[in-house]
Amino acid sequence: MRTSIATVSLSGSLTEKLTAASRAGFDGVEIFENDLLASPLTPEEIRARCADLGLTIDLYQPMRDIEAVPEDEFARNLRRARHKFELMRRLGTDTVLVCSSVSPLALDDDALAAAQLSRLADLAQDFGVRVAYEALAWGRHVSTYDHAWSIVEAAGHPALGTCLDSFHILSRGSDPKGIEDIPGEKIFFLQLADAPLLAMDVLQWSRHYRCFPGQGGFDIAGLLRHVVRAGYDGPLSLEVFNDVFRQAEAGPTAVDARRSLLVLQESIGLTTLPQPVVPTGVAFAELVTPDAEPVAAVLGALGLARTARHRSKPVDLWERGEARVLVNTGPAARRDGTGLAAIGLESPDPAGAALRAEALLAPVLPRRRAPEDAPLDAVAAPDGTELFFCATGRPELPNWRADFEPIKDAGTTSAGEDTAGGVARIDHLALTQPWHHFDEAALFHRSVLGLHGQESVDVADPYGLFRSRAVTGPGGSVRIALAVGPAPTEDETRAQHIALATDDVVAAARRFRAAGGQLLPMPANYYDDLAARYDLTEGELAAYRELGILYDRDAHGEFRHCYTRTVGRVFFELVQRDPGHQGYGAQNAPVRLAAQHAQRPRR
Repeated sequence: MRTSIATVSLSGSLTEKLTAASRAGFDGVEIFENDLLASPLTPEEIRARCADLGLTIDLYQPMRDIEAVPEDEFARNLRRARHKFELMRRLGTDTVLVCSSVSPLALDDDALAAAQLSRLADLAQDFGVRVAYEALAWGRHVSTYDHAWSIVEAAGHPALGTCLDSFHILSRGSDPKGIEDIPGEKIFFLQLADAPLLAMDVLQWSRHYRCFPGQGGFDIAGLLRHVVRAGYDGPLSLEVFNDVFRQAEAGPTAVDARRSLLVLQESIGLTTLPQPVVPTGVAFAELVTPDAEPVAAVLGALGLARTARHRSKPVDLWERGEARVLVNTGPAARRDGTGLAAIGLESPDPAGAALRAEALLAPVLPRRRAPEDAPLDAVAAPDGTELFFCATGRPELPNWRADFEPIKDAGTTSAGEDTAGGVARIDHLALTQPWHHFDEAALFHRSVLGLHGQESVDVADPYGLFRSRAVTGPGGSVRIALAVGPAPTEDETRAQHIALATDDVVAAARRFRAAGGQLLPMPANYYDDLAARYDLTEGELAAYRELGILYDRDAHGEFRHCYTRTVGRVFFELVQRDPGHQGYGAQNAPVRLAAQHAQRPRR
């Protein structure tokens, strides 16, 4: 189906919004009236600009407070409508959105509403315009889609139809199944928006917290099925009011928006995309750094050994068991210190994973490589982290390890030779997102990589609130915790971390400390509270207190973890996880964040 987006969903000037929509691949736009009024371009110039960009203008909106009003007021409304219809003729669009009235003058009189909307449609028809009547969830007398349709049906005018908006329908808890009773040709327009499930005033909910399909808690796919069964064949259009989107760069937001519609259409069989190829493990995590020495000191203390070096790049491979970390000191090293730049994901079909990513607007990244280097495909996540699709140890496919030459006397790394407390593998990776990419990142990792999204949680930080959401593969084969910091100003220093699994976190922490590593100290008050909450032995509590180990438990098992000091923007976590435990120690996160703030150098 054709796709469209309301200009109110994007930031910037009208010209910037149109350009972003076109580049993202949308077929059309809804022109929001405020965007037109603020534009220096004439309606004719806007029309020409859209044509040059390959965009149709599918809707002009909104026209407010029209119907069920006293006759003198309606006469003024018709005069206003005449001017808007003439404007639409100049724009080259033929459908106008009329919202159900919120005016205090509006009367609770469906017959009057139908009669006045019919007269409005008469005037619209003279200009070649159709009127799409929409029920606002906070409408004074008309607030549900079925009520709006009953008025349109009673009016019986060929130029009058209804506009369905998923937010207005689902935020009120209306049953969308009744949409199938509306003739498809009388559904003049469809607007789609998701939203997190919040208990708040519906107007404020709508104006500030809408998001793209798949990023909230509404069943948008279910609603769309009913609309398609009704026979609707118009565009799928996004109308999203969101404070974050209106401050973020328009281009990436438009791409995120279009991706959401591709996934939505796929979910109900309206389009076919390459199937998701779910990663089966983490091949490596790559750090970039201008100074390898501090990173090497931490990795060595954690028990990893430098085993190999890239044949053509300044990249070293550190590993122990199945935990592998690349340390890159090349030109790509970030100026702001050490950072997590790339993740290698084990894939049963790397080529198929790349095709899926490209189909969902995440093109494969160009790479500089020597002729003999493995031709690995990589795509960029919304935060800029590169994701490589790998096939470690599979001779029939390109193997990234073949690019590395062994270092003599590197030490033992076999998982079978690990002693108690040794690092075994990467348990999870934590990526703190730029403040305006959190919802996009969650949708990206679910739709492009096929990972399962867990529920979002809020975590208290000394200077605000973190939101966190984990995405996982089957059985925890891949775990990535996505978080957004409390303020946009933290984007430049947002921390990332690599969690390493061990079978004995106490032994691992002691080995790390004995090797010269510095663990993040935790406050004594935490351990006093831990003793009150859990029946732990004195020996356990003493060890946890000594080493800064945190503890969590649920019905599925226990979770013990501790942290290293931060190097650049990266720190490491040692994790001992019972097999059934799926969490990340969220209840301990406020203590960890406070401890990290306390360790930051004072300016």
